[in-house]
Amino acid sequence: MTTYIDVIRHGEPVGGRRYRGYSVDDALTEKGWSQMRAAVPEIAQWQHIVSSPLKRCLEFSQELANDLQISFSIEDNLKEIGFGEWEGKTPEDILAEDSEALNHFYQDPVNNRPKGAEPLDTFSQRVWDAYLGIIEQHQDKHILIVAHAGVARAITANILKMSLNDVYSRLKIEYGAIVSTAVDEGYPPKLLIHGPK
Repeated sequence: MTTYIDVIRHGEPVGGRRYRGYSVDDALTEKGWSQMRAAVPEIAQWQHIVSSPLKRCLEFSQELANDLQISFSIEDNLKEIGFGEWEGKTPEDILAEDSEALNHFYQDPVNNRPKGAEPLDTFSQRVWDAYLGIIEQHQDKHILIVAHAGVARAITANILKMSLNDVYSRLKIEYGAIVSTAVDEGYPPKLLIHGPK
């Protein structure tokens, strides 16, 4: 019995490049909608969609569930990590306040969180718990999670037993990218790398 879970990152949100955590709820741009629609395979195998509650994920999830005539649900613990005082700020805003802040953050994101930010280990654990809960609830099905880059990184880090610093500083997840995972009963989850169809 195998459970398949694909994690898709939302498309480009309105407002340009800035730090969006769980308290910035921007919708998708037209380009963002196009990125998401283009990521959907011609013959989608998903049987259920689980979405972050944020608009940049939820509105697409609702449309796709309707198009595919499948059910969807919202999981609050799949929302993006909280960026504290950086929420809504552009990189330029942050650099104007502290020219070294971003450099320190990307070199060691675990120990250089913005003030008031959600700790990476706390975020990683809440996402992993949500992922394991989805596996338990939807055994032997093919599920789509619509969420955020941070969520995809947290799941990847837990599956591959990577350090949080490594996965957050080295793994880039583009808009509309899909991370595929599979869980065989009695075995730990694994990443799937797809070849040509």
